[in-house]
Amino acid sequence: MTIKRNLSLAKLAAVQITTGPNIEINLRAVEQQLIKAVNAGANIIALPEVFACYDSQQYQAIGREEITAAGRLRKQMASWAQGYRVYLIGGTIPVLEPISQKVYPRCYFYNDEGDELGYYDKLHLFDVDIDDAHSRYRESDAFLSGDEIKLFPTRYGNIGLTICYDLRFPYLYEKLRKAGADIISVVAAFTAKTGKAHWQTLLQARAIEQQCFILAANQWGRHDPKRSTYGHSMIVSPWGEVLDQLPEGEGIACAEIDLAEMEKIRREMPLINHQRNL
Repeated sequence: MTIKRNLSLAKLAAVQITTGPNIEINLRAVEQQLIKAVNAGANIIALPEVFACYDSQQYQAIGREEITAAGRLRKQMASWAQGYRVYLIGGTIPVLEPISQKVYPRCYFYNDEGDELGYYDKLHLFDVDIDDAHSRYRESDAFLSGDEIKLFPTRYGNIGLTICYDLRFPYLYEKLRKAGADIISVVAAFTAKTGKAHWQTLLQARAIEQQCFILAANQWGRHDPKRSTYGHSMIVSPWGEVLDQLPEGEGIACAEIDLAEMEKIRREMPLINHQRNL
């Protein structure tokens, strides 16, 4: 599908919340921020990773319900996109794979008419050891990884999707840029420990390297006695400038983007033409 890009200004918004185990409370918190973003004029809105529930004990049951588009969360996202007339990047929800009984951490994408255009499954699973209260993270115990990049054309530019730990793998962003990405979203629950060290640096690096706008929606705060996330949701320009940022608390980061300015940056410094295959 080809959609003509609108080189006039558009507005991006990243939703930042503190998700817990109660789905009802989480969905109400998300909608409050969606309303705020829409009132600010946002055309494209990204939700953070695990926006509906941050409790691994519930993922399998939720994932079973979300196998079809009739799932509660998928219907809710479609309703938000249609009702608020925005392109919606749906953070992640768990979707069950029946044979393994594991779930995909899946990001759905909706157009501004509420149509579910597709999804991206997280490519890189967070299997690491960190010096924080949780200490040992093993996403592969419960999750399955995807195996392909995803890019969605809109009239505001081509949008590539990534999820949290993906941010540490530059080749993924290079593949999205070469596929035509203008905007790359990062939906995340980046830990407080690693976020403080690397979050902003990595976001700016990916923006500068690929000369794309980066739309980064992160979780913030303490989710349970062992899990804390960093916040600092932000929008970064292709020049690496932080256009807006929400360091702490629930709310939104929101900024206008100009694809014509992006094209100028790419034209004057044509990095993609200077790459060599060694």
